[in-house]
Amino acid sequence: MTTTDIRVAFDRAAQKRRSGLLRRFLRHPGGLIPLIVFVLIVLVGVFAPLLAPMDPNLVDLAAAKAPPGPEHLLGGDSTGRDILSRLIYGTRTTIWGAVITIVAAVVIGVPAGVAAGYFGGVLDRVATWISDALQSIPGMIILLVVAAGSRNNFEVLMVTVGVFMVPGYFRISRSQTLAVRGEAYIDAARVSGLSDARIIFRHVIKAVYPAVIIQTALTAGIAMGMQAGLQFLGIGDSNVPSWGAMMLEGFRLMLTYPLMLLWPSAALGLTIAVLAIMGSTLAELVQVRTPRAAKRRTDAAPASAAPATGTTSHAAEASALRVENLRVTHATPVGETEVVHGVTLDVAPGEVVGIVGESGSGKSQTVFSVLDLLPATGRAEADAVWVGGIDVTHASPAQRRALLGREIGYVPQEPMSNLDPSYTIGHQLIEPLRRTHGLSRAAAEERARAMLARVGLTDPDRVMRSYPHQVSGGMAQRVLIAGAIAGRPSLLVADEPTTALDVTVQAEVLELLRELQAEYGMALLIVTHNFGVVADICDRVVVMRGGDIVESGAVDDLFAAPAEEYTRELIAASLDDVAGRRELDRLSRSSSATAVEVTA
Repeated sequence: MTTTDIRVAFDRAAQKRRSGLLRRFLRHPGGLIPLIVFVLIVLVGVFAPLLAPMDPNLVDLAAAKAPPGPEHLLGGDSTGRDILSRLIYGTRTTIWGAVITIVAAVVIGVPAGVAAGYFGGVLDRVATWISDALQSIPGMIILLVVAAGSRNNFEVLMVTVGVFMVPGYFRISRSQTLAVRGEAYIDAARVSGLSDARIIFRHVIKAVYPAVIIQTALTAGIAMGMQAGLQFLGIGDSNVPSWGAMMLEGFRLMLTYPLMLLWPSAALGLTIAVLAIMGSTLAELVQVRTPRAAKRRTDAAPASAAPATGTTSHAAEASALRVENLRVTHATPVGETEVVHGVTLDVAPGEVVGIVGESGSGKSQTVFSVLDLLPATGRAEADAVWVGGIDVTHASPAQRRALLGREIGYVPQEPMSNLDPSYTIGHQLIEPLRRTHGLSRAAAEERARAMLARVGLTDPDRVMRSYPHQVSGGMAQRVLIAGAIAGRPSLLVADEPTTALDVTVQAEVLELLRELQAEYGMALLIVTHNFGVVADICDRVVVMRGGDIVESGAVDDLFAAPAEEYTRELIAASLDDVAGRRELDRLSRSSSATAVEVTA
């Protein structure tokens, strides 16, 4: 089984887990039974006026401390009020208080956690500091002050409780965002031109909400307990029926009338228990991600934001891409390490340029600087950056983002990782076209369908309806190519576009890139470690080693007479692969008339 097969199987299993979550929750004893009990409790609170046998505040001194009987099923309290009616209305009060607490905590904590995790930097540090500070504040003292200032206003007190619940939602939201923002499909969405807000609402939130639901089930129980505790201490309106107030009165009469304490305590304990069981069951069924060790950098200063210190040639205006004196550094525990040292790169319109080198040579770091995809530790600076004849050296992040999906298309290395398994392929192709190019849904669908057909997929409608796990690796790579060229970019960047594919499909994908580059007149920048790819498709090659360009020139000249020993070693290591690739390419061309679809 290949790596692609394993990935497909994993994604298929993950899709089944997501689609069957509700079904498995309802089949789980810890899900269905507590859910039924909780729904009944909620219904009791909602329909309290219909279910309560009498006014909960009606005083009947003749029924004071009355035992359970026909008139008062659960007895009467110390002033003769019906305990059952007060218990039913107390259910409404308890649920309403929990709702207020959860809404306040979610509205503040989740957006703050998502923003901190996604954007990082100063925002993350400040938000984390505030969250930690909230946890260190003595909540009960603050609640007593708020109670005195608001004259025991119930809603204000529960909002205050919700504020103290914010750190729980903040931490879980931030953690899940950190985990998902490093996914390749997030980078693919960013490079396609989607805004940060769109990426967050379409991709990040889907990863965050399962953990938020689990947190809510647990927080609801905590909120009910705190609410009862406040009322037990006498904080709150004594005229409002509540379980906490009933427990306070029952505690005072515990020795002479213990039943008064039993009923509200049992109701509160049962409600908190079913919420805890549902939360634990959800946590068992939902796989919650944890942050990756390597985080993507979203707040790093990209190459295009660096101040210009040199003079840009007029030739840059005619370049598809021009980067002058690019430096890339990464933060380490002992300081900063420079991994790209003053690289200057130029790609002419319609030219195919390959950046080749071994792992760690700096080739991907160079390209990621242009695409704003550096890891979290990375920082890039350049004297000048031009894209499609546009000087973006001093451009704002929004101005640079506007070029992605328009002037620059991107074909990533891992096709299956760069498609969000939660959405259909059609959705992932249509959305960037609508958001970046302003097309109507019908026009975007038509263009996406045409692009899928152009890249050799003979049933575009079926592919658009499919999820990523339902297509092969070769088809997924063609889908990504279709998405990259759908915006008619002047520059197409392909980062190791064939590494994750088997040899036969590699030849077909390279042939497709060659055809599309010629057809649309795009400049093509290919990042690869393989001189076989360079020999197949490139006009010019740039050889990198240790963050420096050691040699560059026309492909034929460099193959005929490489100047550097390092280049000769790379060519020698690739000679067999070059011959095999050219033979496969010849066979692929001869059988192209009968090949109808890539199946990888």
